[in-house]
Amino acid sequence: MDSIPEPGKIEIGQDTLKNLNTLRKWTMFLAVSGFIFLGLIIILGLITGTFLTFFNRSDKIPGLPDLLVIAIFIVVALINFFPVFFLFRFSKRTSVAVSSLDKRIMHAAIRDLKLFFIYLGVLLIVLLAVYLASLVLAGTSSAFFQGL
Repeated sequence: MDSIPEPGKIEIGQDTLKNLNTLRKWTMFLAVSGFIFLGLIIILGLITGTFLTFFNRSDKIPGLPDLLVIAIFIVVALINFFPVFFLFRFSKRTSVAVSSLDKRIMHAAIRDLKLFFIYLGVLLIVLLAVYLASLVLAGTSSAFFQGL
């Protein structure tokens, strides 16, 4: 006779553990790729800043200051660091939880996955708000300049 699970409890079968192990492998691949991409962003920012400094012989050329360009690259890398970090922690903790069948570590891994999606959701909301504000600003600016 099959045992009836207790109310409020979820049991994870072997198929789900296999799926979690496969998910862990893909999230590790994405996290490592993300860390490499972040490193390339920082290196590209430093190279760009160095070239701008080297070729900027005149202070009268308009444009972004060299340090501001480097700072933009670093801020972009920093913003993208956290979701990659949460994905990496999810992968590592899921690996330990699946191999040891530790419910506490699996809970921490799921919490990291939750943080990953919350961060991406908030980032998307912020980006949509910035885009909307840009469109409103562009629309009001064009209406203002048409009247001149």
